[in-house]
Amino acid sequence: MLRVGLLCLSSAIGFVLVQGCSEEPMSGLDRLDGPISLQDSEKKLDLGLCSPSQAGFTLASINRFFPMNVGTQWEYEGEEEEGTLRLLVTVLDETRVVDGVTTRVIEEREFLDDELFEVSWNYHATRPDGTVCYFGEDVDIFEDGEIVHDGAWCSQDNPDVNKPGIFMPADPQPGMKFQAEVAPGVAEDEVKIIGQGKVTVPFGSFTETIRFREFNPLDGEKDYKVYAAGVGLIIDGVAELLSFTLNGEDPGDPISEQACGG
Repeated sequence: MLRVGLLCLSSAIGFVLVQGCSEEPMSGLDRLDGPISLQDSEKKLDLGLCSPSQAGFTLASINRFFPMNVGTQWEYEGEEEEGTLRLLVTVLDETRVVDGVTTRVIEEREFLDDELFEVSWNYHATRPDGTVCYFGEDVDIFEDGEIVHDGAWCSQDNPDVNKPGIFMPADPQPGMKFQAEVAPGVAEDEVKIIGQGKVTVPFGSFTETIRFREFNPLDGEKDYKVYAAGVGLIIDGVAELLSFTLNGEDPGDPISEQACGG
């Protein structure tokens, strides 16, 4: 799901991410230590890479930009108009069989001013070449005393149209384009890799990074993410990495409803 955090692009020499228009900076993307390089050619990846009919899916953590070892945990923080946003992401010791493929469960908890308002379980599996595939997510959003599931989707539902998406290419390069969510009318996020270079966040500085621009065609929203080799996601919209551990604490009780593969 996309998060708030829209920046503008400038093309003085190559492409450089800069402060968003006349607004205040919304993420560490405006504090790059060098320019982004963008390839002239663009390549759209084939969703067939993640087809459930393919053999050899694994839960092994073999993609440098998307660690999946059980217990790995990330914490992020950033400021939104509504208050302080905090994200806690944990690779759970849980699996779900979706579309006949055993997937790893990665949980994300979102807090606003320390109040939990959303929990999602995301289902991933990896191809032998290192491509990380996305089979869906279950979502609990706590809203006015009720729990809603907006944005939840599953590749095995509506099999004629829903498909697993590509979440992280095996060898991500600037210019690549791919669809991360394939559930028409529900979740259709598209991604383009727009650059690479050194980035600094509260947790530290990283020299080997890739930068994603995400677009949601259902509402027109854009967002930006940065991934670092060996660590994974370091910027998610306004939220920046505060801590990273291979042995995180149990986040607590699971979400209320696990419909996909449950």
